[in-house]
This record gives sequence, C-alpha cells and structure tokens, in this order.
Amino acid sequence: MARTAFYTGSFDPVTNGHADVIAAAASLCDRLVLAIGVHPGKTPLVSVEQRAELLRAVATPLLAAKGASLEVVTFDDLAVDAARRAGASIIIRGLRDGSDLDYEMQMAGMNGTMAPDIQTVFLPASPGVRYITATLVRQIAAMGGDVSPFVPAPVLRALKERFAKS
Repeated sequence: MARTAFYTGSFDPVTNGHADVIAAAASLCDRLVLAIGVHPGKTPLVSVEQRAELLRAVATPLLAAKGASLEVVTFDDLAVDAARRAGASIIIRGLRDGSDLDYEMQMAGMNGTMAPDIQTVFLPASPGVRYITATLVRQIAAMGGDVSPFVPAPVLRALKERFAKS
C-alpha cells in the first residue's frame, strides 16, 4: 500500500526551508501532497496558481530523486479534512526552533483528536535553513534586497519579476 504524506503551508513564497522539508518528507512516503492553504481574507504576494507552479518546479526533482510522486492541491478548510480527501495517513510539519515546536505540538494534538488515523510527523529543518521564513523573504524582496540565499532559483526569478513591475 502506498504511503501518502500531506505537507501544508501558504508557500508564499516557496523558500529553501520548504524545499528542505520536502526533500526530507520524500524519504517517508510514496506520494507527497503539497497543500497550499488559501485564506480569503489574506492578500498573498504570489498568486495561488504561481505558488503551485513554483512548488512543482522545486519539488519535482527532489521527489524524483527519492522515487516519490507529487501532487499539488489547494484547500480552504481544515488541514485534516483536506488530508483525508487526499488519502494521506501522514501530515508533515517542519520545525525550525522551539517556538515552532510549541505551536506545532498544539496543532498535532488538535489534529490527532479530530483525525486519529492521521499521524503528524515533525521534520527538523537543516541547520543552514532554520532561520528562513517566508515572511522575512517577502519583506526583504519587497524592499529590493537580495533573497537569493533564501529561495530556490525559480522562486528568485518570480520574485524579481514581481518586484520589477512595482
């Protein structure tokens, strides 16, 4: 039976930290579903369609190297409900530091109560990407800073294009 893992995020934009978690998750499953959370009240920097394209560009080679397949979806409801629809038995969560752990433990407890058939798996970020956040990448990019150390090449191109128009 194929194991499906479900990794949620806004991925706005996709960072090297996200890529690190995706690469680690590929070792744990046969199929990885990257799920873009869509929040109607928020105005994202990158459109959901472009985030999906960028996720595919970044994740496809990472998963191919591990023999795992990729699916990219969007959701606007509970992550556990979206994970169930995707047939996932694992929810992947990346951890950068202790504050992430505190929050993610609460989420894992709530999700575990709502969906005891879906296991949350925490993956620690590699030391070289622990400090990267999409929020800081957005802020640096918007102010004209160099985000090349923080994002994969396709994302860098998209951010340069986005801010060249501003």
